Amino acid sequence: MPSSTLLEVRDLRVVYDSPRGPVEACSAVNLDVRDGEFVGVVGESGCGKSTLLFAIAQLLSPPARVAEGTVGFHGRNLVTMTEKELNALRWKDYSVVMQSAMNALNPVTSIGAQFKDAIAAHESWSRQQIQERSVEVMRLVGIDPIHLRSFPHQLSGGMRQRAMIAMALLFTPDLIIMDEPTSALDVVAQRSLMVQIKELQQLLGFAVIFVTHDMSLVSHFSDRLLVMYAGQVVEAGPTRTVFDSPSHPYSEGLLNAFPSIRGPKVPLTGIPGAPPNLADLPSGCRFHPRCPKVMDRCHTEAPELYPVGEVLSRCLLHQGSEAAS
Repeated sequence: MPSSTLLEVRDLRVVYDSPRGPVEACSAVNLDVRDGEFVGVVGESGCGKSTLLFAIAQLLSPPARVAEGTVGFHGRNLVTMTEKELNALRWKDYSVVMQSAMNALNPVTSIGAQFKDAIAAHESWSRQQIQERSVEVMRLVGIDPIHLRSFPHQLSGGMRQRAMIAMALLFTPDLIIMDEPTSALDVVAQRSLMVQIKELQQLLGFAVIFVTHDMSLVSHFSDRLLVMYAGQVVEAGPTRTVFDSPSHPYSEGLLNAFPSIRGPKVPLTGIPGAPPNLADLPSGCRFHPRCPKVMDRCHTEAPELYPVGEVLSRCLLHQGSEAAS
C-alpha cells in the first residue's frame, strides 16, 4: 500500500505571459503523491494537464512560468532550485515520458547511444556497465536488446514509447511523470503499454503521474484521479469512487462520453460547447456555460473544493456538505 508522501504540490499557479498580461493556465492546484501510487490526471485538451505536469517537473519554458506555489519532492522545493540542482535529480530521482516519443528521442542517434548519454550525465560507469543496464531496461519493457542499435524511425510507435519508458527507468527513479504516452497509439497498443507500465510499477515500486484526456484509459490502472477543467482541479479522489459516482457535472459528462462494455447500450451524450479561453474566463463557476445542472448563483459565485465522502468536488451543489456530514 502507498505510504509516505513523495510529492507535495501546494497552491501551484502557472501563468503564460502575453501582451495583454499573464494568462493563468493552472490555478492554485494541490496534489499529493505517495510512494508507489498511480495518479491519473484527466480532462479535455486545453484544461491545463500538460502545463501542470511540466510545472511539477520544472520543464516550463517562457512565456510559461510558476507564479506562485511550491513543488515539494523528497522534502525539497523544486521551484526554487537552480537548473544545475534540477539536472542532478532528473532521470535519477524523477523522470518524464513525453507525449510523442518520435519528437522526444533524437532522430539521428541510436537508442543505445541515447541511453549512454543519459547515464553519463549522472554516473561514471564503464562501457560494460552501461551496456548491461541498457540491455536490462530494454528487456524490462519487452524490447529485444538488439534494438539498442536501432534509430527511432526504425521502431514502431509502441516500441518508441517503450524505449522512452526504458530510458526513464535507467536509474529506477521514485517518480515517473507521463504526458499522454499512449496518444499516438492504436487501442491494442494502448492497452498493451498500460499493462506494461502497471506491471513495471508493481515490480519496481515507483510512483506515477499519468496525464491523459482519456478517462477510460486510467479507469483500471490509477489509484487516484484528478479531473481538471479550465486550469482548476474540479474533482479529486479515489479512481473507483469517481467512476462509480462522479460528484461533479464535468466528471459525469466525461464519463458519459465513453461507451461502457457492461449493461444496456445507451447513446453517448458528451458535453456541449468547448473549454473556455483562459484569457477570458467566465465569471463564477468556470464550467457554468456548459453545465446541465447550472443554478443562478453559478454565474457569479466561484466554488471551492468541497468534501463529498472520499472525494473533493468544485461544485456549488455540494456547498455545505462538510457541515451536513
